[in-house]
Amino acid sequence: MKLHEVRPIEGATHYKKRVGRGPGSGMGKTSTRGSKGQNSRAGGGVRPAFEGGQTPLFKRLPKRGFTNVNRKEFAVVNLVDLNKFDPNAVVTVDLLKQAGLVKKEYDGVKILGNGELSKPLVVKAHKFSKAAEAAIAKAGGKTEVI
Repeated sequence: MKLHEVRPIEGATHYKKRVGRGPGSGMGKTSTRGSKGQNSRAGGGVRPAFEGGQTPLFKRLPKRGFTNVNRKEFAVVNLVDLNKFDPNAVVTVDLLKQAGLVKKEYDGVKILGNGELSKPLVVKAHKFSKAAEAAIAKAGGKTEVI
């Protein structure tokens, strides 16, 4: 069997119904839509999830939770990832982007305390977890909030 010989299984494909092509086709005049009514018109029909005027399911179900409009989302970097920088380097947001540790800045960069930091670094970021601050100080580095 070759690629040009591949065919769909018998009965798997259907011809597209060509409507509105005259009375001889059997699907002329009203084009299988019947006569009059909402569904016979162009753009007619009801929206998805319309239940004929009955209160739809999505309105009958209770509302849960809420969305905080003032929520801030931070790009997260773990301490382990900072080991790739040279000792005593000044780690900034731009440097993190160049290293591929941060793809998008969002509302800022937050350093989390997962893992060990083995070299002293000066880290400049928007936020630090307490564990991250302690670990950077323990390694002989400094933290600066931008």
